[in-house]
Amino acid sequence: MSKFLFIYHAPTTPAENTPTDPAEMEAVMGQWMDWAGRVGEGLVDLGTPLADGVRVTPEGSSPATSDVVGYSIIEAADQQAALALAEGHPHLNMPGGCTIEIHAAQPVPGM
Repeated sequence: MSKFLFIYHAPTTPAENTPTDPAEMEAVMGQWMDWAGRVGEGLVDLGTPLADGVRVTPEGSSPATSDVVGYSIIEAADQQAALALAEGHPHLNMPGGCTIEIHAAQPVPGM
């Protein structure tokens, strides 16, 4: 099994897109829990929403300008299996054209 990082992209922050109605919020979280159940033991870390990123360079730091809003870490047999887990993912149903990047975790060189 290999680890894969799901990076969630959206045009708005999770806080801006969170339903204010408790029933709607419960429905959204239900979709995420359904997805987590489909992934099963392969879900290493459900992740969390992200906000207030800071870009750090050798010259200093500045506010991040990327649209990264969250992540999950999963284990899957290969990239095709990881891609299959992204099908029907609840993040893709969020408004504004949300997307997911999937990256394979690689061994650390020399370790």
